[in-house]
Amino acid sequence: MESQMKKEKMREKVSAKQERVFSKNARIIILNTIVDVLDMQETIKLVEEYVKKKEPLHLMGVNADKINELNKNEQMKKIVNSCGIINADGISVVLASRLLGKPLPERVAGIDLMQNLVKLSEKRGYSVYLLGAKQNVVEKAAEALKREYPELHLVGIHDGYFDELKWHDISNELKTLHPDFVFVGITSPTKEFLIEYLQDDGNDSVFMGVGGSFDVISGTIPRAPLWMQKSGFEWLFRVICCYSKSRQN
Repeated sequence: MESQMKKEKMREKVSAKQERVFSKNARIIILNTIVDVLDMQETIKLVEEYVKKKEPLHLMGVNADKINELNKNEQMKKIVNSCGIINADGISVVLASRLLGKPLPERVAGIDLMQNLVKLSEKRGYSVYLLGAKQNVVEKAAEALKREYPELHLVGIHDGYFDELKWHDISNELKTLHPDFVFVGITSPTKEFLIEYLQDDGNDSVFMGVGGSFDVISGTIPRAPLWMQKSGFEWLFRVICCYSKSRQN
């Protein structure tokens, strides 16, 4: 009981303060959710501004599930809408924008954005930290990224199996390593609260929640065929994979 109370207090302390917004692009609102009108290349260019200026950023991607979640949780709504960049990481969000007469240019898929930012990091010499997934998965993901980007400055990894009582230790490690990018492969809403805590504790990295991207990069789970990605059915492919895996177990 005491442990649970401590965990709840950790989340209550999250400030969700408004981040600096550098972009001059339009921002639209879909079901109480701010979304930036940005394509992939515009996002990458904008993210690099935060790295160059050492300005903390919670790089947010929203899909239908995230929007439903924040409309049920006021604190989550504050976290999402306080982010400096909020991308449409879901075809349903793009379709909704068209119905509202405020079309977004494209879906900015989280795993593709992560790969592009890792590629940018190798080119520019930015440092990267991987946080999340099971230990063997994050290790394989790190190995895969180093094979594809041999000059990548990967400064550390940590699995995602820890509770709120360990957040302070994670924060201290990041302060020591001071990575430019921290990719967080932990489920929602824990990852959003964790990232906000780490920022409140003085970490000025670019933090990006990447969902199950480590599983895909490591080869643990295959990615959907390209036609499914482009047609907006990547979510269905993930459901089929999870179902098949559960049947095997």
